[in-house]
Amino acid sequence: MDERNKVRRFEEIFVVHLDAAYDLARWLTRDDNDAEDVVQEACLRAYKFLDGFHGGNGRAWLLAVVRNTYYTWLEKNRSQARNVPFDEDTLAADGYDVDALTVDANYSVDRSLDGEDNRRLMNQALEQLPPEFREVIVLRELEDMSYKEIASVANIPIGTVMSRLARARKLLQKSLQQANPEA
Repeated sequence: MDERNKVRRFEEIFVVHLDAAYDLARWLTRDDNDAEDVVQEACLRAYKFLDGFHGGNGRAWLLAVVRNTYYTWLEKNRSQARNVPFDEDTLAADGYDVDALTVDANYSVDRSLDGEDNRRLMNQALEQLPPEFREVIVLRELEDMSYKEIASVANIPIGTVMSRLARARKLLQKSLQQANPEA
């Protein structure tokens, strides 16, 4: 494929998904400038390996590249202190029931987004989630991806996606309830 056709193909498939790529990178990096760097590197990688994209869901493919680029970037640019591992003992000590995978039926992420204060609280709660939970909840609730698409992007089984989503929702619910007990 000549360079002009490659550029046109890249633009047709991926440019429409740059906002989603930036949103995912922003939630993963928690910094606007770092997110821009990750998306730029991801786009360069996606362009370089465009011949490896054989059709299908361009958005999921690009977000998988963004996710992988983020983890490569994290290893290069961040100390281990910034990398927050999932530690069930620590979460349990903080009062989280890590074994509970069900969410209160009255709880809705959409409902919690009413008003600017609730948005701020939601953003703070999302930023506090361990990265593996933050990425699946962002892909599901903010990017409206299916479980199958999330599994493809994160390179994990669908059962793991469901488990992580359930735990992420439970952690968000608990965090939001602690921040705003009257809600």
